[in-house]
Amino acid sequence: MTASAASTRLGLVVNPSASAGSAAREAAALAAAFAGHGFEVLDLSARSAGTALAHAQQMVADRAIDLLVVAGGDGMAHLGINACAGHEIPLGIVALGTGNDIATSLGLPIHDPAASVAMIAAGHSRRVDAGRVDGGGHRPWFGGTLYAGFDAIVNERANRWSWPRGQARYNLAVVRELPVFTAIPYAVTIDGTRTETEAMLVIVANARSYGGGMQVTPQASMDDGLFDVLILERVGRAEFLRVFPKVFAGTHIDHPAVRIERGRRVLLEAQGIRAYADGEPFHPVPLRAEVVPGALTVLVPEPGSR
Repeated sequence: MTASAASTRLGLVVNPSASAGSAAREAAALAAAFAGHGFEVLDLSARSAGTALAHAQQMVADRAIDLLVVAGGDGMAHLGINACAGHEIPLGIVALGTGNDIATSLGLPIHDPAASVAMIAAGHSRRVDAGRVDGGGHRPWFGGTLYAGFDAIVNERANRWSWPRGQARYNLAVVRELPVFTAIPYAVTIDGTRTETEAMLVIVANARSYGGGMQVTPQASMDDGLFDVLILERVGRAEFLRVFPKVFAGTHIDHPAVRIERGRRVLLEAQGIRAYADGEPFHPVPLRAEVVPGALTVLVPEPGSR
């Protein structure tokens, strides 16, 4: 599918976690670039992600815009998915964040605003799946991965710190959490089949990677109508430390404690765990997730253009 930029009302949301000056400059530069392609640009950015999401959701629901564009990392992609999933308004992603796993899974330009603007202006779109969680409130959707284990606890720890920034903060949180982490009792029900286990990680994946390039489910596809559900069962700390880095290359899947199952509906049960989705704090466990085929229209490069 393709669409013309002429007379298109484009809603733009720039990452509100950037410094005020940086966010304003980024928004102005992107707005000018899109205007140069003939778009009518409405800046929907706000001081908080929650306010920006509410505004974007209202604009999409009212069809007051023809296209929503978000600029940032996976958190901004998550915001855009929760505004556009289940609607016909397409989503454009300008991938500028520390983690850009959703954009990478879609084959989008990374840290290249000019290429991203040109791609979005070209208007080639693709229908992809999205995960939907019961009781998710104003953010029921995720596009990449939902996880509730060691990785989510590390995210919780890292989010309490203001330093260091970027990937270094996550790496330090891993080092701090590893000595005290113990396997978590789970019940995982996939398409009606229930399994009880103790595990280090449980990941419900719609995309291949998370955490800035960790190939956690390397065979996952965003348009096959199925989740890839990874369970890393209990291992000792030394073995976990040996296995965990293998996710960067996707070679962890051969480990005997790792299994990946596929399904459309997942019920995840555990105590005292908060799930993360697309790198963002999401929903307490227990939770029920379902993949919705073709829930989202996203702008992507034309086949053979990259």
